[in-house]
Amino acid sequence: MKPLIIFGIKNCDTMQKAFKWLDAKKISYEFHDYKKSGITEAEILKWMKKLSIDEIINKRGTTWKNYSDAEKAGISDPKKAIELIIKNPSVVKRPLLQHGSEYLLGFQEEEWSAALL
Repeated sequence: MKPLIIFGIKNCDTMQKAFKWLDAKKISYEFHDYKKSGITEAEILKWMKKLSIDEIINKRGTTWKNYSDAEKAGISDPKKAIELIIKNPSVVKRPLLQHGSEYLLGFQEEEWSAALL
């Protein structure tokens, strides 16, 4: 089985909850820190095969709220949405967990338990 990959930002509270849960369940994972490693167009395109851009982008976060109306409207164009994510991956809902070819967005203990245990 391919390793789990958890995408996000290390100091995010929700990420910390997810790390703690995975560690407590002794589930091994790789962590991809956007701040250190960035994110590629190829990775985002993989996400977009399974998730809509509206699911991927965290519209409740401060990163999103700081965008102009024109930038927000631009996410309806996949190319512009990808550019926006690459420019500032903090706009992606966290954590984004890849397990095999499937993805979980956000940390919901029940959902993660059902998918991973």
